[in-house]
Amino acid sequence: MPSGAPKGENCLVDMDSKAGDLFSAEDAHPTGTGGAGVLAKLWLPKGFSVSMAKEWMDKRRASIRPWSSFVDQRKFSKPRNFGELCQRVVKNVDTYNSNYTFIFMGLILYCIISSPMLLIALAVFVGAFYIIHLKSQESKLVVLGKELNVPHQMSLAGALSLPVFWLAGAGAAVFWVLGATLFVIGTHAGFRELEGSDMEELFMEPV
Repeated sequence: MPSGAPKGENCLVDMDSKAGDLFSAEDAHPTGTGGAGVLAKLWLPKGFSVSMAKEWMDKRRASIRPWSSFVDQRKFSKPRNFGELCQRVVKNVDTYNSNYTFIFMGLILYCIISSPMLLIALAVFVGAFYIIHLKSQESKLVVLGKELNVPHQMSLAGALSLPVFWLAGAGAAVFWVLGATLFVIGTHAGFRELEGSDMEELFMEPV
């Protein structure tokens, strides 16, 4: 009984050709480097690079100070005067900037995880931006005679998801994260005694 389905070697050839269409069609990607079909849509917009983010994270990890020394209670003391307090804050922020960065990121993560509505709002924002970005690849998005670039697309996605963020209390969450970050970093930087090398630099500075 005749059938339109490919058999044997013809079937293998047909599957290979479809796989090639999926993975190797270079002209489907706007920069000429992506694949066709679904994979053609799974690329990062201009200005976003996974390698750049990874490089930044690796640098932060490399410059981080040991956490055992960071929280060593024996090295905390009350500053003698306001001048010493300012010196400690300036030097410690420079010394422990990577540690403070991870504390800030941890507070953001805690705030997001502890608020399901905020998670939903972020999902709405990411989904809106992704859909808008995909539409802009199929055809140019023009508003008031101006083509929407990536920052404009993010702004539009933010405007569309703004009601959800408002319901999630995003404003209060932002102020909470900023306040908690300033309190933790300010307290640590003000009461953490300076390292020996930092003290030598202070003595060598001209008065």
